[in-house]
Amino acid sequence: MGQLLAHRYNLPVLLFLLVCQLCAFGAPGETPETVYRANVSEVRITFSATDQYNHAIATLNPGDLAVLDKDVIVRNFQSFTLAHFTRLEITILIDPSESVGAQYREEIAHVLELISKTSGVPDDSISIVSFQGVQPTLICKGNCRTSQAADLIPSTASGGVTPLYDSVIFSADTLSQQDSEVRRVLIVFSDGEDTISRHSASDAIEVPLAHDIEVYAVAIRPSISRGNVFLQNLAAATGGRTFRLSDGANSVADAVLDDFRASYQLTYKLPYMTEGFHTVRIVATHDSNLHFRCRRGYFYPAGKH
Repeated sequence: MGQLLAHRYNLPVLLFLLVCQLCAFGAPGETPETVYRANVSEVRITFSATDQYNHAIATLNPGDLAVLDKDVIVRNFQSFTLAHFTRLEITILIDPSESVGAQYREEIAHVLELISKTSGVPDDSISIVSFQGVQPTLICKGNCRTSQAADLIPSTASGGVTPLYDSVIFSADTLSQQDSEVRRVLIVFSDGEDTISRHSASDAIEVPLAHDIEVYAVAIRPSISRGNVFLQNLAAATGGRTFRLSDGANSVADAVLDDFRASYQLTYKLPYMTEGFHTVRIVATHDSNLHFRCRRGYFYPAGKH
């Protein structure tokens, strides 16, 4: 299943720009076949930076950082700018499973407070997803702030099975319908446990990564567990952050909004055209107190070189 899913999402996960010559052929009335001959390839990365106090930084210079693309150190960037997203689109995934039952009311209170704290986010840009039985459910789409979400969210945990991984994928697919100028954020409230999903944990990480969606994970249980490790991996792989429920809705809202206002985009020449997954990491060149978050890499597909 993981291999099939990886094949499905290889194309949208490309994070490089092909500057190319386009040649089109076709009979009259037919859609022409497009052939791309790549002359120059660039990698594009969107990232955020914080200082030692976890505050977002909006005054970075290209010399403040370098990119590790596999084993190549990149310091010369083709471009380096603040990201110009037109707006922020947020989907919140609620976990109503039996394993979080004792904290469910607190979880919902945090979700509703989070919705009210995200000032500056348009009223039609917040959605909520949950699951009942084995099916993810879209509780409200886009209008959750104005649709009395408190009346739509179940007041008690559903219990039973937990299709968390499937629900993450469902949420990411829903968010992916937004255009490329929108910053897409998935906020997951969960203990990270799954009991019945058709997809694997690695699939649930790969799909948001493929759709360029940042995941902010809110761990309902403070203890170290397999579920919390999954949430940490999910957030880290997509360039998001991890929180505990006790951190409060304000902390989550502030982080999402700060990262939206102070995110960057850079491009650089593709170091080498090796097929497969290229890991990416951003490191500070001068100030060790700088911390960077970006997606963990990109795919270079077969047949492109």
